[in-house]
Amino acid sequence: MINDLWYKNAVFYCLNVESFMDSNGDGVGDFQGVQRRLDYLAGLGVTAIWLMPFQASPGRDDGYDVSDYYNVDPRYGTLGDFVEFTHSAKQRGIRVLIDLVVNHTSDEHPWFKEARADKNSRYRDWYVWSKTKPANADEGMVFPGIQKTTWTRDKASGEYYFHRFYEFQPDLNTANPHVQAEILKIMGFWLQLGVSGFRMDAVPFVIAEKGADVTKPKEQFDMLRSFREFLQWRQGDSIILAEANVVPKENLQYFGDDGDRMQMMFNFHVNQSLFYALASADVRPLAKAMNETKERPATGQWGIFLRNHDELDLGRLTDKQRQTVFDKMGPDKDMQLYDRGIRRRLAPMLGGDPRRLKLAYSLMYSLPGTPVLRYGDEIGMGDDLSLPERNCARTPMQWSNEPQGGFTKSDKPILPVIHEGPYGFDHVNVAIQRRDPDSMLNWTERMIRMRKEAPEIGWGTFECLDTGDDGVLAMRYDWRDNALVILHNFHDRPVEITFDVGLKDAGKNLIDIADDSDSTADEKGKHHIVIEPYGYRWYRAGGLDYLLKRSEV
Repeated sequence: MINDLWYKNAVFYCLNVESFMDSNGDGVGDFQGVQRRLDYLAGLGVTAIWLMPFQASPGRDDGYDVSDYYNVDPRYGTLGDFVEFTHSAKQRGIRVLIDLVVNHTSDEHPWFKEARADKNSRYRDWYVWSKTKPANADEGMVFPGIQKTTWTRDKASGEYYFHRFYEFQPDLNTANPHVQAEILKIMGFWLQLGVSGFRMDAVPFVIAEKGADVTKPKEQFDMLRSFREFLQWRQGDSIILAEANVVPKENLQYFGDDGDRMQMMFNFHVNQSLFYALASADVRPLAKAMNETKERPATGQWGIFLRNHDELDLGRLTDKQRQTVFDKMGPDKDMQLYDRGIRRRLAPMLGGDPRRLKLAYSLMYSLPGTPVLRYGDEIGMGDDLSLPERNCARTPMQWSNEPQGGFTKSDKPILPVIHEGPYGFDHVNVAIQRRDPDSMLNWTERMIRMRKEAPEIGWGTFECLDTGDDGVLAMRYDWRDNALVILHNFHDRPVEITFDVGLKDAGKNLIDIADDSDSTADEKGKHHIVIEPYGYRWYRAGGLDYLLKRSEV
């Protein structure tokens, strides 16, 4: 079972091919470039790579406007280059997941071109149409402030088509069985070329009812079961990691009560409370969110992340909580986006403070689930707020202090490389940090190794311990008679906490596996620990004597 559920103790690394490494000097990253950096990723310790969209696309939404699901965008290489990449990754023990964007297509996709040109086309019902503009057309936009409507009139056909996202991304009619069959065909194609699964984009929208007369869309959860069954038949250990920002009471509907739907989901609920804790030094909402998302099937797993390629969505926080995060991490309107989030990278959000960065990432690696690291965050990359919308946090990877940060030989990269200020490539790059044993890069490598050696987090159950301080989060994981205790101090000052591990004899001795700060309980079984500002501790409970004694029983 442990080998089959490989994602339980994995470390994911998300990268965008076009901004990771350019091999041919045209200014655009490509698969040959990514392949050249596989040894770097293997050395970092990641076990799975999640690729953002790389299929053929006009590129109006960073590849999320797909125009051909069965081909690689020629800027990134060929299908042959892709297969070489997946093969090389497999040789290094690294799996590959790719984005599956099937809620919508580009308006330049041949399906939509034929659908708009001929109402009798077989592809007409692959999209969602209305003869008149629906009354709720100004509701439900994914990008408020940027989008004006979810229904746009198509001049060619004289009717309106539905688009949850931008107007150049018409929604597929996913209730159509022919569309569902095509989605399975797409998955089967890429599985055959070496991928181990998919990060499915916008899952709640994929499975929602669509139409001009739909006011409260119902989800078609059976669709998720059919996706899961197909994957299991074609390749038993392949998975779907679902992007589904839903409330906790809906989680099991996506996982399936019996674990027969999505294997993984991103935990947006915990993510938002996590950032409130970082901004306020109040861990109570975070602990509450963790407990509210505790229930999941035995085969289900959370994807734990800090920042991704989109804005930091804070939409589920209270107005007061959201404003607290805004004030501390994105006070300027230019740093905010869509009236709900922050568009910055993590390092500048935390003021470039290495203590706060390490606290945040230690927390990510230790929360219940599988950590998902974003490219460049292992070196503390910054952002370029002069770029529009989310592009500010999608700048090219900074490899060295060579021109363009070593990303490309071209003087015209796909997006500008950060070259000014404290986050410029002269100061923040892989080459410099590899030579510094105390760098963020080398610290990240050590943390990833420690996380992989702590399967209790991926497989076990957790409990939040009472420390008597609302600014200190204490967790205990239990799995197969092993226990792990992890502490995080969100205060900007040192604190002394007193707590009970709750394991009687096994909790008497705590062995620090990240440092040399072991702890022994007093005669009442209480531990007294002083933690520095923004400090953290990773302990194994029991100590060597207890572990040896237990192994003899």
